[in-house]
Amino acid sequence: MSNRKLKMGMIGGGPGAFIGGVHRIAANMDGEIELACGAFSSDAEKSKKQGELLHLPIQRIYGSYKEMIRREAELPLVDKMDFVSIVTPNHVHFEPAKLALENGFHVVLDKPMTFDLAEAKELKEIAAKSGKYFCLTHTYTGYPIIKEARQQVLSGKFGKIRKVYVEYPQGWLSDFLEANDHKQASWRTDPKRSGEAGAMGDIGTHAFNMAEYVSGLQVTKICADINIVVEGRKLDDDGAAFLKFNNGASGVLFATQIAAGEENNIKIRVYGEKGGLQWQQEDCNSLVVKWLDKPAEIWRAGTGYVSSYAKHNARTLAGHPEGYLEAFANHYRNFALCVQAQLNNEPPKAEWLDFPGIEDGVRGMAFIESVIASGRSDKKWTEFKI
Repeated sequence: MSNRKLKMGMIGGGPGAFIGGVHRIAANMDGEIELACGAFSSDAEKSKKQGELLHLPIQRIYGSYKEMIRREAELPLVDKMDFVSIVTPNHVHFEPAKLALENGFHVVLDKPMTFDLAEAKELKEIAAKSGKYFCLTHTYTGYPIIKEARQQVLSGKFGKIRKVYVEYPQGWLSDFLEANDHKQASWRTDPKRSGEAGAMGDIGTHAFNMAEYVSGLQVTKICADINIVVEGRKLDDDGAAFLKFNNGASGVLFATQIAAGEENNIKIRVYGEKGGLQWQQEDCNSLVVKWLDKPAEIWRAGTGYVSSYAKHNARTLAGHPEGYLEAFANHYRNFALCVQAQLNNEPPKAEWLDFPGIEDGVRGMAFIESVIASGRSDKKWTEFKI
C-alpha cells in the first residue's frame, strides 16, 4: 500500500517565469507532493540554475524535457517521478505531455491544453490509452464556493437554466509591452508560441470553462466579436461572444486584457426559472443566491451547511479567507488523491475526481477555434465543433 508523497517532475518554470512558481506552491500546499526533478528551461544552464535554487540534487536537474522523461523512466519505481507538471508556453504543451503519458507518467498541464484543436484531440486519445490521470489547471473552478455553486445548479433548485453571464477583465496589456521584450507579454501575444488566440486563449478559456462547469451545460454555438485594440499587436487582446447552450439557454462571455485598471476579477452569473447565483473572485469565499419570490442569500465557504464538494476543498473555517493559491492547490490535491488511489488499487471518491481534465482541454481548444472563426466570419453564428 502506498503511503508516501508523490514525486513531481516539472517542465518549464525557470528563471523569470510566473506560473511555474504558482504550480510549485500549489503542489506543495497539502503535503501530498514533493518536487523531485525538473527540466526548467530549454536552456540547460538556466534549468541548472533554477534547480539549484530549488535545492534539487544535481543528477535530478535536466537540460531538456526529453532527457528528463527518458532518464526518469529508467529509474526504479521507488525513485522515479510519479507525474510531470508542464508549465511551458502553449507551443510546448503537446510534445512533453505526449511523451510523459507514453512513458507511464501522469500529467498536470497548464491551460490552454495545446497549440491547436488537432493536437488536443490526439492528446485525448493518447491519455485514454495510457490509463494515467490528466489534470488541466483551470484554477478558478478549484474554489470551494464555486464547487458549491455547481452542486446547487445540478440539484435543480433553480429549475431549468436560462441565462449564463461570465466575464474576465484584465488591464495589464493596455500598453504594447511586447515591444520591450516583456517576457509574459512576448509569448502570450506571439502566434508562433501562443496559437491563434491571445486574450481568448489566455483568459477567455478560463471564462468558458467556468461557464460550462457551473452551469453543467455545454456550448453549442458562438457569435463573437474579436478585437486587436493595441496597435501593432499580433493577437486579440479583447473580445466578447454570445453563447447558445445545449439546453436552449443563452449566455454572454467577454474577456479583455485592455480594460485599464482591471486586475483579475473573473465573475459569473447563472439564472434559472426560479432563481440564480453570482460569484466574483474579488469576494471569492461568498456565493450570492437570488430568488424570484424571497430575499437573497449569501453562502460562505468553510461553513457547515455547504455540500460535501465544497467542504472537501476548504482548509479553514468560515471567515478565514482562502484564495487563488488554495484554489490552484485543490486541483493538485484532488489529482494526487486519485493517483494515490490508483497506486493502492482503490476507487477514488467522487469529490476527488472533480478536477478539470482532458475533456475540458479539448473543449477549451474547440472554444478557441470556434470563437476566433466566428470573429473572422460575416455569419452571425458559428457551430461549436470538436
